[in-house]
Amino acid sequence: MLVTGATGFVGSRLVRQLVVAGERVRILARAGSSLRGLDGLPHGSYEVALGDITIGHTVYRALAGCDRMYHVAAQFKMWAPDPRTILDAAIVGTKETLGAARARGLQKVVVTSSVAAVGATETATPMDEGFAFNRQDSETYIVAKWRAEQVALDEAARGLPVVIVNPSGIFGPGDWKPTPSGDTILTFLRWGLPFGLPWTDGGINVVDVDDVAQGHILAMESGRPGERYILGGEDIGFRALFDTLGDLTGRPGAGRRSSRGEAMVTGRLLETGARLFGGEPPLTYKMARDFVDRWVWVSSAKAERELGYTHRPARAALARSVRWFVDNGYVPPRSIRPGARCVA
Repeated sequence: MLVTGATGFVGSRLVRQLVVAGERVRILARAGSSLRGLDGLPHGSYEVALGDITIGHTVYRALAGCDRMYHVAAQFKMWAPDPRTILDAAIVGTKETLGAARARGLQKVVVTSSVAAVGATETATPMDEGFAFNRQDSETYIVAKWRAEQVALDEAARGLPVVIVNPSGIFGPGDWKPTPSGDTILTFLRWGLPFGLPWTDGGINVVDVDDVAQGHILAMESGRPGERYILGGEDIGFRALFDTLGDLTGRPGAGRRSSRGEAMVTGRLLETGARLFGGEPPLTYKMARDFVDRWVWVSSAKAERELGYTHRPARAALARSVRWFVDNGYVPPRSIRPGARCVA
């Protein structure tokens, strides 16, 4: 089978589980891509095919001899100075990759989407796969995932056996780049003031990366073509998220409550700074507008019922993430203070 995005966070953890299960794995990677996420896997446990998801013939070539594919690849960035870098990876990449899958006559394809393509609510009510997407004018990554999902659904309607999975906020070990989710953990661990990080109303759903990887495998085994499956974990408010991290690390938890207006102004300033001086803003105006005081709480009931999907508590996923960043030198060991209860 072929795995795209295997050098990234979710893809690398998926490859590890596939290798343990005895699968023959081929990964699609661009020339010069780092294979750091696959460090420690036995020599010869996977093979590398050079290619690019936005260039269909390279995917077609990589699929020689494969009957299944996990299309995990994407640009996991909320914002970029040139939005096309995110949009093309998602939309063109999905179109070209699934076109190659159709030409090869694959038995099944699992496409990694996101709860970003599900939406957000103004009340703490979990969404399911039937929720009508309501963030068409949101930040680039949100729009890109939604539009890429439409491409996958269109291909499924034309007969390609595509199953879509929608992970929620992913945390856990192996986030080496790191992703925006990992940046949240690192921001907390690097916070040097004697009071906690500002928080806002609203919340997210936290899931462990290895639960998501297992959900992909279950979707390949039992998912119905043309269906979407939310791979979520535990719903948690932003204040509770920071308080949990505080309890795990012995550091200050949630600080003062910040307003949506403050967040939007901060997002605009950070975005402007990134345009002028480079880098990626940790918050943008649209992200604050669309997700501060909003809930991205979801239900995985469909995946649990049809796939046998399970997940661990948010606290366990967060602890594994913190421990991995500390053990791999992203922050010093003193980031977890004596007596803290960070047990992964």
